[in-house]
Amino acid sequence: MKARRHSLAVSAGIACSLAIAWLSFDPARADDTAASTGTPGTWQSHKYSFQFMGFTSTYSCDGLADKLKMLLLAAGARSDLKSQPGACAAPFGRPDKFARADLTFSTLAPAQGDAASDTKPVRGVWRTVTFTSHSPRNLRTGDCEVVEQFRSQVLPMFTTRNVVSNTTCIPHQESGSIIDLTFEVFAPVPPAKH
Repeated sequence: MKARRHSLAVSAGIACSLAIAWLSFDPARADDTAASTGTPGTWQSHKYSFQFMGFTSTYSCDGLADKLKMLLLAAGARSDLKSQPGACAAPFGRPDKFARADLTFSTLAPAQGDAASDTKPVRGVWRTVTFTSHSPRNLRTGDCEVVEQFRSQVLPMFTTRNVVSNTTCIPHQESGSIIDLTFEVFAPVPPAKH
């Protein structure tokens, strides 16, 4: 009986501690803490001409540019990026077997000790990103080959770690294709919510 009362007292004490911790949690302070704990980083500029080579889906050049912009933003590129249709044989809005997009974007990298003094450091943190069907929202199974090419050609321009790709693209069919790419990217600390 004594052991049971002691167990109940310990359980009540733990529950009380958890309740106090929950009541004292202030989301505004949590955002301030996250902002102050980031690591200094600097923006790195990139230009890349992306030529899509796939078997299953066909994109117009402007459609490919829009899809790549979505992937770049989701991966942590700075919001002022440009993803524009490249030189294509098909007119605007028409599918092109060799669709191209010209990308101009910036990625965050941890600041080096010898960084230029005129570059203002940006606070960065490691953030987990996952690409699956419908995440980001407009990503579909038919985009499997674009995600594969993005991983091999564009993702190395980001500062990443723990890249795990279980993406499987089956040529000429969506059935059986799986988009499953997860990585950690060094990205800016999210702005504090007020």
